[in-house]
Amino acid sequence: MRLQCTYRKRMNKCFLLRVSLLLSLLCVCAHVYVELKGLCLTAAVRLQKQTLNRRHQKAITRAPLADVASTCCRPLKHHRRIRRWKIDLEPWAAETHDLQEEADRFLRYISTPQVSCERPASAPPVFDREEHGSWVLCLDHRFSLAERIASKHCRVYSLRLGVEDDGLERLLAGSGCEVHCFDPSIRGAHLQDAHMWLHRLSVDWRDPNPAVPAQRLHSGTKKLAAILNDFGHRQVDVLKVDLESAEWKILENLILEQVLDSIGLLLLELHLHWAGFEVGGDEPSVVRYWFSLLRELERAHFRLYHSYSDPTKPRLFLHRNLRNTSSSFVLGWVNTQFVPQG
Repeated sequence: MRLQCTYRKRMNKCFLLRVSLLLSLLCVCAHVYVELKGLCLTAAVRLQKQTLNRRHQKAITRAPLADVASTCCRPLKHHRRIRRWKIDLEPWAAETHDLQEEADRFLRYISTPQVSCERPASAPPVFDREEHGSWVLCLDHRFSLAERIASKHCRVYSLRLGVEDDGLERLLAGSGCEVHCFDPSIRGAHLQDAHMWLHRLSVDWRDPNPAVPAQRLHSGTKKLAAILNDFGHRQVDVLKVDLESAEWKILENLILEQVLDSIGLLLLELHLHWAGFEVGGDEPSVVRYWFSLLRELERAHFRLYHSYSDPTKPRLFLHRNLRNTSSSFVLGWVNTQFVPQG
């Protein structure tokens, strides 16, 4: 009996010892598992960060210089078109907001060409500036107009009020350009004379008034962006604007609706004897607004190549004689980044 009890006690001790060893082994395994899982998670997070960093570095390396620089500088062009509601006004010419200071800056600006345009030897002599007065084309080989005229692929838009001077339009139409004249005084809705189309349309800068019934709206009034869309024209090689003081608001609309990218050459007649249609503010503010509009042209890659002060016009600047300045200027601007399509 005594031997049997001793045997049972030993067997119980062995069993307890084995259970203790098994529990200890399970605890060690659980601890090792937790540690390994933590290390794996840390390694995974580190690997993910390294992968994201490598992708970011590749994206920066592949990005063009202009995009990288745009993080610190004001971009001139946006990849995504953003609708603008007003132009950016330039700082005042002087802290005093003096009319004389504003006028001097403005007149200096419109009288100083920024690029020179040389007529290539291949251009017909008829395109010499003496042949068509104040309206001067830029036929320099650095830009596309001379080649477009020679290949008869050029398109011209002329915005006008009454037929006073259409010599340039007829000259370009005779050279094979597709010329569209928009004038509300034309008798017929749409007339064609060889390569010249006459449209009884008035180019406006305003959307139709929703309070006016549709049947009472003037159907012949549209924005230039709408006309381009209706005609299916993506680009215009030459845009001539002679709208008797409506040019300021038309120009503002072209800027805000980003139509300037579609224009290769801009010929613009300015009228300085008064502020212009729907241009408000005191006289210094008006001149600052004029100057800011032209600076917007420069931001859109346009450069002034021609300035003509009409000696036959009255010497009036905002209803006064200011430095014997003519009330009418014709400016020529060339889009230095215009790339013809088709």
